[in-house]
Amino acid sequence: MKTLTSSVFAFFVCLSAAHIAFSQEQPSLQTYSKYDFVPGEKVIFYDDFTETAVGDFPPNWNTNASGEIVTTNLYPGKWFKMLGSGCVALEAGIKLPDNFTIEYDVIASPVEEGDTGFEYGFYLYSAEDPKDLSEGGAVPGLKGGVKMTFGYRSSYSAYNEEGYTIDGIKDAPAMEPGKKYRLSFWVQKTRLRVYLDEVKIFDLPKVFEASILLNQMRFELWESAVPMVTNFRIAAGLPDMRNKLITEGKLVSYGIYFDVNKDVVKPESYGTLKGIADILKENPAVRVKIVGHTDSDGADAANLELSKRRGASVKAELVKNFGIDASRLESDGLGETKPVAPNDTPSNKAMNRRVEFIKL
Repeated sequence: MKTLTSSVFAFFVCLSAAHIAFSQEQPSLQTYSKYDFVPGEKVIFYDDFTETAVGDFPPNWNTNASGEIVTTNLYPGKWFKMLGSGCVALEAGIKLPDNFTIEYDVIASPVEEGDTGFEYGFYLYSAEDPKDLSEGGAVPGLKGGVKMTFGYRSSYSAYNEEGYTIDGIKDAPAMEPGKKYRLSFWVQKTRLRVYLDEVKIFDLPKVFEASILLNQMRFELWESAVPMVTNFRIAAGLPDMRNKLITEGKLVSYGIYFDVNKDVVKPESYGTLKGIADILKENPAVRVKIVGHTDSDGADAANLELSKRRGASVKAELVKNFGIDASRLESDGLGETKPVAPNDTPSNKAMNRRVEFIKL
């Protein structure tokens, strides 16, 4: 595998103390007050690279460039660092439904310290052969898709079988070198919405042809940037929260996020929490129990305690930030005792890490 030059390695490790402090600041839930992204209901792919050894290339992915799993001194977990010029894609592609979401954490930094023009690409498209990384060359897929870039600016170019259709550029917000961001993509048939942290940067109602079948996505790499990603999640369908909670009596949510072994609700949970709060406000007689669940990694007792704290944290956020009367809410946690899938793959473990809202 290729490795970073000593100067680039030094760039990642020797960030200034002021920049480190800035990068580690935790945004509040209220920072996301205009954030309307709600992740898909059914997890169809998840990779946090926990099952890949540091220094190895992850097995679910393919490349004509290079990459390896790394850890960082600033952010927990394992990260997939992509190197060189070329692309990185899912090894076998993935058949995507009409409605789905994609999310991932990313750190993007220039190869040369001080370069302010760094960027990388992220493409969604329809391929005849999803395993063929060279299909279509610079315009992958033969039936259409959208090419997006992120870094010093954000841009998009959509295309079909006849050529490019629409394009656009947004100069802000720009990524800062070495800082972690969350990118979220929401596709509803022909419509695409893209969020960089709490900011909606694109909302394109007719970016995809109605007949297109998206079956591949990839990171496009140039020599200007080194992207690192983790917590890559693809989920199908928009959850019908109202029907699940009020009519069926139980809502299973995958849109409330926590860091590993932490009980603090992450700000990107805002869209999901607001949706649940709106339902409770419209149905003032309804009372709900909030139950946290974990996967089986770690000790049973620790997971049980963590799930209880997470349930309590969700209750506290609904009371504090959304004005729900605390008397209408109970909280609990069941740890790893009620899995909905085997704890054998990252995708199945992601299904077991959930918060359930049970109508009382």
